[in-house]
Amino acid sequence: MRVINLVKTVDIVKKNIDLTTNIPLKEAIYLALRKTIILGEIGAGERINELEFSEAFNISRTPIRYALQRLLDEKLVVHQKGIGTIVKGISIKDAYEIYDIRKALDTLATIKAMELMTDEDLEEMKQLLEYGNKLNSEDRVDELLENFSDFNSFIYEKSDMLRLKSIVTKLQTYLVYFRDLAIRSSDRRDDAMAEHWLIYRGIKNKDTEQITLITHEHLDRSLQFIVKEMEEREIAYGEE
Repeated sequence: MRVINLVKTVDIVKKNIDLTTNIPLKEAIYLALRKTIILGEIGAGERINELEFSEAFNISRTPIRYALQRLLDEKLVVHQKGIGTIVKGISIKDAYEIYDIRKALDTLATIKAMELMTDEDLEEMKQLLEYGNKLNSEDRVDELLENFSDFNSFIYEKSDMLRLKSIVTKLQTYLVYFRDLAIRSSDRRDDAMAEHWLIYRGIKNKDTEQITLITHEHLDRSLQFIVKEMEEREIAYGEE
């Protein structure tokens, strides 16, 4: 079992803390730890020592306990007797579950957006895709990742379904992790770009069947790529 590099981890978690929002410290600690684990910045199998962590942050153990309990409830960490809290991270099983959710939500959002989008909206979407092509051709990967996020956010915005958008927001950190994993590969990047264009054409043609088919195929291909990458990185299922 690896022992956590406390100084490095604390620095990473501090970097991920958002203190700009008016939320309790314990919630900020939880969100920062959650993000750090999901992004793989604390590796699976590493131990989080509650006491040492609270001392490094110069805070009481109460916010740390709260954060760890929330992470335990989400199954991002596990508690092992005699050892303590161990990072579980994201498993292949998690990837399948999240992509099943995305299939349902993305399809619904895209069809609703199709029904509401104007010619001006379609032109804006086209410009987003054209800019994505440019970024891809210039191998500007970080900017392309942001462009992909903008494309998906645009669809959810135009669906005008606030509760649906709220649900997806809760999955955002996972989605960023998976998108980063996939889009950094040039092969998957090219295919994903082409699939986005097909979704755009389905919306433009008001073709519900095409949108459903392409959205499912797009996400299935992403999932297959991600599972392969996760297997190669030896990300385990972890024990319940």
